[in-house]
Amino acid sequence: MPFAQIYLIEGRTEEQKKAVIEKVCIAMSEALGAPIENTRVWIHDVPKAQWGIAGKTAKELGR
Repeated sequence: MPFAQIYLIEGRTEEQKKAVIEKVCIAMSEALGAPIENTRVWIHDVPKAQWGIAGKTAKELGR
């Protein structure tokens, strides 16, 4: 069972996350020859205050 974990800074819409899930499942199914019904995707929405970039949080950087 192919399983992908994707970490994103919070703020994406439900539609964007749905599109990511769909496209990643299709890509894994095609690349691995696995039935799409067996693919899994887990999106982690990470708060901006908990995402570090160059020693600062994404929130501090206005991301």
